[in-house]
Amino acid sequence: MRPPPRTTARSAIQPFISRRAFGAVAGARYAFFMLGIGTVARMAKELRRDVAAARDRDPAARAVGPVELVATWPGIQALLAHRVAHALQAADVALIPRAIALVSRGFTGIEIHPAAKIGKGLFIDHGSGVVIGETAEIGDDVTLYQGVTLGGTGFATGKRHPTVQDNVTIGSGAKLLGPITIGHGAKIGANSVVITDVPPNSTVVGNPGHPVRVDGRRPEGPDADWIHLPDPIAEAIQGLASRIGALERAVAELSGEDAGPVAEVRPLRTVKGPNPAGG
Repeated sequence: MRPPPRTTARSAIQPFISRRAFGAVAGARYAFFMLGIGTVARMAKELRRDVAAARDRDPAARAVGPVELVATWPGIQALLAHRVAHALQAADVALIPRAIALVSRGFTGIEIHPAAKIGKGLFIDHGSGVVIGETAEIGDDVTLYQGVTLGGTGFATGKRHPTVQDNVTIGSGAKLLGPITIGHGAKIGANSVVITDVPPNSTVVGNPGHPVRVDGRRPEGPDADWIHLPDPIAEAIQGLASRIGALERAVAELSGEDAGPVAEVRPLRTVKGPNPAGG
């Protein structure tokens, strides 16, 4: 009589691994089947909108054909990969959405979580270092420049990343952290750190970010003028200097002496001139 076959750890778990792998492959096939023609048509329409956004907002792309844009513009490639990964994530497919996001990050330098919700006409210029977190939500016709982070704070689950409404422009290196809302038409200056809600049609600069309304409602569409931004710190210093001058004049009148010259606050940069985004 032969002894029973020896059972090893590998042979014991092999059936479970095989079933899990088979389930993943079958699930992927089912998901692709469930996506159907309607989803593929929707993603194709979104891709055309993404290409149109790139040609509209990137001067270097206006003389480039759609095929070359899709083949060579990392922002468009990252969005295409994300839309496929997001559709698979919504179909409860395991592994594949994150694998697509990982490969896309390696090729484009842009990291977008498959669960992030992205609207139509997003344009990611250059794109290197852009990070979009799991619960981030981005509206239509938003523009992101390189190094932008839509990140979370803390280790709690649930909504922990920003919500960016329509027609928002976010400058290079800006960090938007936490479950905050960036209002419609807002403009985030380069390298700003934003941790509170931003009102619609306003500009945010500094660390931490200071919202400053610019001439009420501004025209719809992206605004790439990062030079002629309000400077709330300089304005505060100018106000203090003006107040000190008034106090010095009051003291001089009481003492019967002549008031000295008022200190002049000179801006560190020009606030007038042509818009650098004009062409």
